[in-house]
Amino acid sequence: MKINKDEVTVFIPTLNESPTIGGLVRELRELGYNHIFVMDGHSTDATVAIAEKEGAEVRIQSGKGKGDAMMEGFQMVETPYILLLDGDGTYAPADADLMLTPLFNGFDHVIGNRLIHAEEGAFSRLNLLGNYLLNHLFKFAHSRDLQDILSGYRAFKTAAIHQMNLTETGFEIETEVSVEAVRNNQRIKVVPVTYRKRPGTDTKLNPLHDGYKIAVTIYRLAKMNNPIFYFGIIGAILAVVGFLTGVVVVVEWLNGITHLPLAVLTVLLIMVGVEIFMFGVLSDMILAYHREMMNEIQRINPEIPNRE
Repeated sequence: MKINKDEVTVFIPTLNESPTIGGLVRELRELGYNHIFVMDGHSTDATVAIAEKEGAEVRIQSGKGKGDAMMEGFQMVETPYILLLDGDGTYAPADADLMLTPLFNGFDHVIGNRLIHAEEGAFSRLNLLGNYLLNHLFKFAHSRDLQDILSGYRAFKTAAIHQMNLTETGFEIETEVSVEAVRNNQRIKVVPVTYRKRPGTDTKLNPLHDGYKIAVTIYRLAKMNNPIFYFGIIGAILAVVGFLTGVVVVVEWLNGITHLPLAVLTVLLIMVGVEIFMFGVLSDMILAYHREMMNEIQRINPEIPNRE
């Protein structure tokens, strides 16, 4: 199906992107995308003036952080489709049609996979390792391989965005968007895109600090999407600690030394660990039943959104 570019809003969150935003907006307009919306995070350089000069609609976000900018901007979009990309020049506007075509063919959400066609120097070794680990953690925690959950190049049906319950205000927003897409059983397409070496300002992402926060977000959001994973990890840790203290108790007992308090702690740790794991199993069964009920309701009345 042919892309109707008048039905697409190109959404660009920015913060001090004056070296790249002008060329990015200009190239998108040359490709026929006339609805270009920039949500600026209080830039101190000429980002806003340059974007407006090139014909973009610019709003200043009320809060702080990329996630906050995305949540605020999504509520302002009135077109049926959204193309999201960063303003730092790392994503190629030439891939816009590639990103949007699956939406017009029935998909709800498209993710641009940066990891296949990345230019040399676009990723440091630490960033590549972090992406690899976080993508595998997501696959394990949420039972879906999306290949590049941290990609900032995405396309959505606006209705699919409205299904999501987004709360993360920082760089964890891409992770939450990926989790919400899986939780709402959206039809997701992953396409390879070009990822260029950052030509403008330095990256605002701290690999270690933000990587840790993203990993915690992946685990925390599994509570509602994969409870057996979330509670199973806690239960397994407690049970393993109980087993280790139990080994100490047995070894000391064989040497004629009795550790009654440690023995009681061992039993408690193992029992609590098993109980928490079983709580995860029960939660998983309830979630599966809930999903089955929602699918049945939607089958009977397709107009009801499937919001789990």
